[in-house]
Order: sequence, then structure tokens, then C-alpha cells
Amino acid sequence: MYQLSTARNSLDLVSVNNQLSNQNARAIVDWASQQFGENLVMSTSFGIQSALMLHLVTQVVPKIPVIWIDTGYLPKETYIFAEQLSNRLNLNLKVYQSNLSPARMEALYGKIWQSKDLESLNLYDRIRKVEPMQRALKELSAKAWLAGLRQNQTQFRQQLEVVNKQGEHYKILPILTWNSRDIYQYLTDNDLPYHPYFDKGYVSVGDWHSSRPLSENDNNERDTRFHGLKQECGLHLPLNNDEAQSLDSSQL
Repeated sequence: MYQLSTARNSLDLVSVNNQLSNQNARAIVDWASQQFGENLVMSTSFGIQSALMLHLVTQVVPKIPVIWIDTGYLPKETYIFAEQLSNRLNLNLKVYQSNLSPARMEALYGKIWQSKDLESLNLYDRIRKVEPMQRALKELSAKAWLAGLRQNQTQFRQQLEVVNKQGEHYKILPILTWNSRDIYQYLTDNDLPYHPYFDKGYVSVGDWHSSRPLSENDNNERDTRFHGLKQECGLHLPLNNDEAQSLDSSQL
């Protein structure tokens, strides 16, 4: 096993990714647990396929802190789905929200999610998603973050490795190379549910105001988010070069 250097607090990512390239998802989670111990967390959106990662990870690390960023604008079905999965899987759920309530944000900035201007949409994401996630990582003393990103979701994610480093945190992606068939098979084998919006034609779901069903004109599932203007909300990608340092815990 590749241990963290006490001097540099870093991993040899080339060696680690070579080591893990032929490992299955459960083995990758096990590696992360042994490597980072109590400093390992995971995130969830309680989205369409979130039951997969929640089940996969908690089978290996039952009490791992599960960070959920609640924007305050999620569909009621998401809140019900989250409650059901939390109870079924006995999740160690850590819910984080913006310090600005939805009402206060709207009073100060308006309903900025309605804008077709990227600057306004990015401001919304910084307030409701990125800042709470950074705070969660800090308060939970996270050194590594398990997430369910996949290469076939966005152009940016195609370049990711199983283990990535940005700023002070490692991002570990156990199902990076999985496809829709792999996901369906895992959910079926383990009797796990999709989000209720799956039956309404959604392949990705976030806030009620910025998600829609997949259409024949969409190139990929992320086109159904953010009015089709962008593919990332900011949790996994810096919004611009100037913000790269301040958002380093939420990139990748």
C-alpha cells in the first residue's frame, strides 16, 4: 500500500493510479478507507443513481460521514428519497446548507437561477453549493473525498483519474469508468432504488428549478441541468481561473 508521506502529506498519484487501475470499485473504497481512516468522507446529492455509491461505500465503511449539500431548492421527492435511503442504509448523514437562507438570498440577489447569464448561475452555485461544501470538508477534517463522478458524464470528467489531488484534498472516484449498464446491474443485484424522477424521464436531478427530463436533442445527461448552459455546478470544477485557489477543495 502507498502510505502518505508525513513530510509532504502527499501520494505518488502516478503510482497509486497504476496500482488501482485494475481494481474494482469496492477494492478502491477499501484502499481509501485504509489510507485515510477517519479523514475520509463521501458526498451525495441523493440524485438519480445515488443509492449505488451510498450502498457501495457503506458496505465497506459503515460510519463514513456522508455530506449532503441541501440547497433548499430540492424537489420534495428528493427529500423523501433521502430520508428513505438514510434510514435503510443507516447513513451517518451530515447535512450542510448555505449561511444565506433561500428567502434572504432572493431578497439580496433576486431569483438568480432564472438568469441565462453564467455569472448569475455561478453566483447561485457558490452561495448554495460550493461554500457549504468547503465548510463541510473543513469541519469534518477531511483529507479525502469519495464521489460518484463518471467519465461519461461531462467532457471535464473524461480526463479524471481514480485518485486526483486538488489543494489539500484528494478526490477518489470508485465508479469513474462505470456505464449505465453497470449501474443498472448493481442497483438491480442489490435491490436498490433509482430516484423517483427516473420514471419521469430524468437522468440527472438537482434543484427543481434547474433540472428537466432528457430530450432527444440532448448530447448527454448533464445537458438537462442549468438550462443547458453549463455541465458543472462548481462542486467538482473551479468556476474560473481566479477562483481556482479559493475553490480548491471543491474542484475535480
